[in-house]
Amino acid sequence: MPDVILRKTVSSCEEIFHEGGPVSGTPPRRAAITAIIRNPFSGRYEPDILGFMEDLKPLGLDMAKRLIDLLGGADQIEGYGKGSLVGEAGELEHGALWHAPGGYAMRQLLGTANAIVPSSKKVCGVGARLDVPITHINASYVRSHFDSMEVGCNDAPRADELAFALVMTTGARVHSRSGGLEAWHIKGEDGLR
Repeated sequence: MPDVILRKTVSSCEEIFHEGGPVSGTPPRRAAITAIIRNPFSGRYEPDILGFMEDLKPLGLDMAKRLIDLLGGADQIEGYGKGSLVGEAGELEHGALWHAPGGYAMRQLLGTANAIVPSSKKVCGVGARLDVPITHINASYVRSHFDSMEVGCNDAPRADELAFALVMTTGARVHSRSGGLEAWHIKGEDGLR
């Protein structure tokens, strides 16, 4: 398979003190890291792309480690998600190649993450933004952790590029009060509840 050619990475971190309600004593944080790489399949249909997933695994691990460090360590992480932006000369399936390398990297480094990593992807032009969905790392039905974080880069993805993103959070939405399953009620049996 082709080499992974990285042009740049973009990282951001938000600390949310309030959204109109009381100021949180421990503000939750959301952080994202996005890698802009050359799309080796741009401009043509390639029937055999599966091997590139394996080539992306080191990138996924490096990005997940950097994101965990940005948020203060694996023991701080409660939510996660992933996403892909595909430049105009690519196809949606090229973005789907990020599912295993991005998701498994976070789950591997977090150790006890049982829930599937939610994702989003789209084919787009330069400067596009993507809302990456976020759920709790151990139980996808924990409503307080349903969230998203917008990612993007002003000069990416170019037509022949892919932008792969990972997102993590340190807690629930700052003023969560919409009911449903709470984090302290997780059974941890199936990644859902």
